[in-house]
Amino acid sequence: MIELILLFLLTRSIGKLAERKGEHPGKWKILTVLSWIAFEIFGLMLGLSLLGNKNLVGLMLFGLFCAFGGYLLIRFILEKKTDVINDDIDNIGSY
Repeated sequence: MIELILLFLLTRSIGKLAERKGEHPGKWKILTVLSWIAFEIFGLMLGLSLLGNKNLVGLMLFGLFCAFGGYLLIRFILEKKTDVINDDIDNIGSY
């Protein structure tokens, strides 16, 4: 349950960042959720191979940290895009 709340808050912040960059926020929110799920599954499979299935709590935490890595990847890609600058000085004299 906490994971869903965290994912909701993170996708909301990605949406705000996408708006600041002039991108469509819905697209980036969907990419964030898909990246989260993909990295979590990858983390769980990697954790199973490294930790085995005896340490369930450690396995779940490893998957959660990998999922957060998916969010960080999307955020990094979005932050590299340039901001949309709307200077009012450029709009003087135009209607």
